[in-house]
Amino acid sequence: MNFEERLSDREAWSIGDGCSAGRVLDLLSTKTVFLVVRECLYGTTRFDDFVARVGTSAPAVSRALKQLKAAGVVESVPYREPGNRARDGYRLTRAGEDLLPVFLSLMQWGDKYLQDGRPPLSFVEAGTGRPVQARVTAEPAPEAISDDIEIRLNPAWRRG
Repeated sequence: MNFEERLSDREAWSIGDGCSAGRVLDLLSTKTVFLVVRECLYGTTRFDDFVARVGTSAPAVSRALKQLKAAGVVESVPYREPGNRARDGYRLTRAGEDLLPVFLSLMQWGDKYLQDGRPPLSFVEAGTGRPVQARVTAEPAPEAISDDIEIRLNPAWRRG
């Protein structure tokens, strides 16, 4: 990347705590928080399912959901199964759904550099089966939401 002329002297300016990337990292500050967002993108809605799928403790998932709710990334959605009391489920807000490219970018990087060419999942356009990828581009591109994406098990993946 290059800087515009007035920013070329790196000693003359700093954005410090104003860095948006730093603020996102503060929000997604733990692996549990990030994996709860992943599970929301995958369609998980119930607390017990988050605990089982993230593979951590109920208190850790509870803290993550509270943090994401406070930031407006997830919202509570009440549900009730017959014969049981009402409970809260969770789903992404628009702000949470907008984390999809962040999530896909991290997955793509991990697939390329950490999976020895054998990532466990692939992400494709639901209607066409074409691979979905996050890219940096100056051109307008059609935007997809998580409902437009189908997640498939990669047949080349072997659990290590």
